[in-house]
Amino acid sequence: MELLTVAEMASADQAAMAGGTSGFALMRSAGQAVALAAEAMAERGRILVVAGRGNNGGDGFIAAAELAARGRDVSVILLCDRASLRGDAAFAAEEWNGAVLPCDPQAIGKPNLIIDALFGAGLNRPVKGDPHAMIAAMNASGVPILSVDLPSGINGDTGEVMGIAVEASATVTFFRRKPGHLLLPGRVHCGEVDVADIGIDADVLDRIAPKTFENVPDLWADGFPFPQADGHKYARGHAVVVSGDVVSTGAARLAARAALRAGAGLVTVASPRDALAVNAAALTSVMVRETETPKQFGELLADKRLKACVIGPGAGVGERTREIVHAALSAHRGVVLDADALTSFAGAPETLFAAIKKQNDPQVILTPHDGEFGRLFSALRSDNPHGSKLEHARLAAVRSGAVVLLKGADTVVAAPDGRAAITANAPPWLATAGSGDVLAGIIGGLLAQGVPAFEAACIGAWMHGEAGQEFGPGLIAEDLPEMLPAVLRNLYDEIGIAY
Repeated sequence: MELLTVAEMASADQAAMAGGTSGFALMRSAGQAVALAAEAMAERGRILVVAGRGNNGGDGFIAAAELAARGRDVSVILLCDRASLRGDAAFAAEEWNGAVLPCDPQAIGKPNLIIDALFGAGLNRPVKGDPHAMIAAMNASGVPILSVDLPSGINGDTGEVMGIAVEASATVTFFRRKPGHLLLPGRVHCGEVDVADIGIDADVLDRIAPKTFENVPDLWADGFPFPQADGHKYARGHAVVVSGDVVSTGAARLAARAALRAGAGLVTVASPRDALAVNAAALTSVMVRETETPKQFGELLADKRLKACVIGPGAGVGERTREIVHAALSAHRGVVLDADALTSFAGAPETLFAAIKKQNDPQVILTPHDGEFGRLFSALRSDNPHGSKLEHARLAAVRSGAVVLLKGADTVVAAPDGRAAITANAPPWLATAGSGDVLAGIIGGLLAQGVPAFEAACIGAWMHGEAGQEFGPGLIAEDLPEMLPAVLRNLYDEIGIAY
């Protein structure tokens, strides 16, 4: 589940070499892993290796030699003069006894498979000249491509396309994945990613102490709120969701039902007077409480059994919502701020951040989509216009004092202490009206059960993606809460919990 930056992966390599494994031994293992993957992708026919001048190209030479030794028809195109290779890459090229073709896109021809070994994950400058032409020709060939470590042209830390990038069918990476394997657009360039063991001991992670992870159950399973046999509804937590006026009630109801399905023992919709009848008529297991003013909302939170608040879905933009947020923060509850709650502070975000930071160990989660993030953190984006989604989410968490869940197909969850997780299970049909309201409700239901903010945001994003996968095409937001029982059953099975 750990994701290593390019620098952290270099540290892992150095630690392995300090422990007695040579750099060339690591390269040999990497090349052998690439050869195995290549044989699985192309059982017959010619295989072309397109190699660069660095260690990525060295991996490609080892793979070429391995495949040739197994009787495969292999060709190699090299980006530079063979005599200019240095270090382990030069040693790897000595393993290859065949011809080396010049760097000419016309030399690609029509192989059965191309192995892309041009650049590694550390590329941090735009691709130009011969490499650009070669990548364009590889993509245009229509031939399946297996990339070594990361598709050439993708930045390993950010997932950014550096001018042009290989469109791989599959990727073999080593020891651990990088953020660029999961962040868009890098993820769509990778195809299926296989992580190969090349002899680096997992103990090196203790020294590296990575803070970026894929959002999967291994990250948070130990803290998942499994109901206890002697529990009761209040032990499972009571969540409150703030409704807007009579014409804006649906979003709050979506969030409330999601919170209940996510495991909260009770859920109440705090409703303005004019929306009471609409909300009461549409809700059954979710309770409704008249809450016309922020003062009434503060009085509602005097009940200590209310553990978490969801504010924003359909709440309305303006002073009332801002005051309700301040009331929730003053009551020191778990708080999810979404949609209108975020936009309500767009003109004065520092007042929100100051209120969050006043709390001791705030359990506050902000869940913006890209547009809401831009409104709330416009200064951050101005200061860091070229930052990645991961970097922006981390900076926003520090600036706000809250856990920030920056939504999208590659949702990033970041905590003020530097931890971050990238979610990769969201299907495209989650992009539908009301989907974010359901996500906010799921997270609120988890907060109500006592799950800490970072873990609640991670679990909520993962469950949201799984629910979308469970339903499939044709999904609308109302379907998502009804998929959560199946998601929970599958999770229980995976973890080994009887139900």
